[in-house]
Amino acid sequence: MADEIYISTDIETDGPIPGPHSMLSFGSAAYTREKRLLGTFEANLELLPGASGDAKTMAWWATQPEAWAAARERLQEPAVAMAKYVEWLAGLPGKPVFVAYPAGFDFMFVYWYLVKFTGGSPFSFSALDMKTFAMVLLGGEYREASKRNMPRHWFDELPHTHKALDDAIEQGALFCNMLKERPRR
Repeated sequence: MADEIYISTDIETDGPIPGPHSMLSFGSAAYTREKRLLGTFEANLELLPGASGDAKTMAWWATQPEAWAAARERLQEPAVAMAKYVEWLAGLPGKPVFVAYPAGFDFMFVYWYLVKFTGGSPFSFSALDMKTFAMVLLGGEYREASKRNMPRHWFDELPHTHKALDDAIEQGALFCNMLKERPRR
């Protein structure tokens, strides 16, 4: 069986759900369980036809002009970008596992875009949620498993910029550090 490759993914959007709102950009960082970064993928996407920005989300973006500008340069058609993404995933030396913080939000958009523009998902129907994994490792409640309550040694000195690829790399390193602490059978 092929090794699992952890695809740490972060997205930026202009609203809370895909369809009425668009995924502006996404970035993925492919990690081995040993925390070896195998490669990265990023794309900035054209807006969906008929979609519009959510007022609350757009107000937040107004406070992040540098990240907004980064997400709006070198735009690609979603169908082209998602096809390239599937090709990139297929070229990795193992089975891709979608990893995100929070997986429920990021996976919803990536899955929707994959199905709409490529007809399927290399991740199947599932994603690994880092917050849930932290809850298990810490032995506490779900809502207590926030980054501020995680051990500092889980975090590398990497920036969190609200630029999708930067955040995917940062969160992928965090996931690999958490994975080291997982009890083995």
